[in-house]
Amino acid sequence: MSKANKHPEYQYLDLGREILKNGIKQVDRGTKVATTSVFGVRHEYDLSESFPLLTTKRVYWNGVLHELYWFFSGQTNIKYLVDRNVHIWDDYPFKKFKIKNQKSKITKEEFIEKIGTNSKFARRWGELPRIYGEMWRKWPTRKKGRTIDQLQWVVDELRQDPNAHNAIVNSWNPEYLYTMATREDASLFPICHNMYQVSNRNGKLTLLLYQRSCDFFLGVPFNIASYALLAVVLARILELKPGKFIHVYGDIHIYENHIEQVKEQLKRKPRPFPTVRIVGKLNKLEDFTPDKVILEDYDPYPPIKAELTVSGGFYQKSSK
Repeated sequence: MSKANKHPEYQYLDLGREILKNGIKQVDRGTKVATTSVFGVRHEYDLSESFPLLTTKRVYWNGVLHELYWFFSGQTNIKYLVDRNVHIWDDYPFKKFKIKNQKSKITKEEFIEKIGTNSKFARRWGELPRIYGEMWRKWPTRKKGRTIDQLQWVVDELRQDPNAHNAIVNSWNPEYLYTMATREDASLFPICHNMYQVSNRNGKLTLLLYQRSCDFFLGVPFNIASYALLAVVLARILELKPGKFIHVYGDIHIYENHIEQVKEQLKRKPRPFPTVRIVGKLNKLEDFTPDKVILEDYDPYPPIKAELTVSGGFYQKSSK
């Protein structure tokens, strides 16, 4: 197969081989978990031809769809996800709860059950302030009570100026991140996919994502699908055709407990990508709901299970 006709999923698979062969070993200072990583990679997917939902293992589409809507609608409480049996964000609020309630013997399963069944408990402990949805739709400012809807601004800007070079949404706010933050303001979770830019390229919408930290096996397939879907939805709202999704990776790594799973996935040959169809009215941000997205012809290999590593976020030298 010529390079021009090579299945686009090989970008991902070939990168996995590159990381295993030439990546450097790093250790997360908070969790002491080791990774093998490379730095500074660019991939590109043509959304006018197909939808990049990886086929060499089943990607959790229901999670992709509802998480994107969770961000898109500016939500910050995991109850929306829990109520739809999506549990990809369970670990961080539970981590936050355990820090505040060190004597509690509640398990994560019991914690999540209470989030789903007890609205008062969910309001208190299900919140993840300053997560992507808040940064996209309600960026906090120094003026009390004023927030900035970055996503709406991007839509308005591209409508008013189709040649705009400034249609950027940023989730990286140093005030709340890592040792830049004060103890009381610090987020307990990392912002990984931290900035994206949208551009009208001759009537086609292209979205470029910069992701500063990338979990190759569990996170990246999910991130590809999520931002490709975001591009498709924004194209529909702006009455453009889907163009390209460009994914720029900063540090992209394989966790030490994912190596065997990656090797298993690399043995598989990609199948044709599926397509995504948008149905119903979609003229403004508020029109988007998950039921308007139809995934067609997805025929992946079976899933490959691996444990999520909860790393990053606020770090204390004195923490045990």
